[in-house]
Amino acid sequence: MIDVQEISKARKRIQSIIRKTPIFTSSELSNICGNEIFIKGEHLQKTGSFKIRGASNKVLALTEGGGLDFVATASSGNHGQAVAYITNLLDIPSTIVVPTDVKQCKLNAIQTYNGTIEKCGVTSGERIKRAMELAEEKKGEYIPPYDDDHIIAGQGTIGLELLEQIQEIDVVVIPIGGGGLVSGNLIALKSLNPKIKVIGVEPAIANDTYLSFRNKQITAISSTNTIADGLRTQKPGTLTFEIINKYIDDIVLVSEAEIKHALQYVYQRTKQMIEPSSATTIAAVMFDKIPKKQLNVVCVASGGNVELEELFQMLYQPEDILF
Repeated sequence: MIDVQEISKARKRIQSIIRKTPIFTSSELSNICGNEIFIKGEHLQKTGSFKIRGASNKVLALTEGGGLDFVATASSGNHGQAVAYITNLLDIPSTIVVPTDVKQCKLNAIQTYNGTIEKCGVTSGERIKRAMELAEEKKGEYIPPYDDDHIIAGQGTIGLELLEQIQEIDVVVIPIGGGGLVSGNLIALKSLNPKIKVIGVEPAIANDTYLSFRNKQITAISSTNTIADGLRTQKPGTLTFEIINKYIDDIVLVSEAEIKHALQYVYQRTKQMIEPSSATTIAAVMFDKIPKKQLNVVCVASGGNVELEELFQMLYQPEDILF
């Protein structure tokens, strides 16, 4: 298990690549939630999500040991963009294995960064297997999307920034897919301020980590169709689950309708273009998954890569309007 020193090393390693993303507030959102709400804007990060932190740390760490001729990875989009970005910057060929139903905006971004695209299946297991095969065939390196020490350490640099940006933090709310984001920040935050509570959020129909946490062992689910496409993993990683199981305070679930309503609210009231995976944390505070105790609560907005053509249809189906 990595420690906070590894996260500090990661921060130094990637500091010339990433942005220190801003904090947003909304007095109306805070009033609705009964807590002081802060939003960590990783949707404004390079490549449009937090994933550049872990991907850059992993690739740069590999290059420290010598030449790197090829990398492959598996991604529903955001991690693939990040790997394509950093490898393009370093002039390293990369192949990104994506699901057959990948969002076009994420596909376009990968291609912009000169990543080679290969489509494979619809589940994370299918594309991870193929990416590992490619890395072996081409004598390169496989870059895991979440279950890797360097990836976890890179994602944990958000926690270091939060402690500098907000004087008093009571709760940090973080979306969970494979667990790299939450596990890295669990280590950073709990090491430096154990009093901070960390709450993970999953879509109710993509609840693999929730079930694993409750069962105290990794529990897989079948493929899911949640609109939070960045959270469509079937089970948490081995490394990430160990950290989650040790440190996390709780994991809560949000419905598809709650995610959509939170997305509507953020677009209309804050004018920030976040993606559905990010909106899970806003949904958690809006729909009373976090107690109303006038606490300082940070919601991590993990990304902002949205397929614009699908937005209206996704947000405004009549059955999903809650108020």
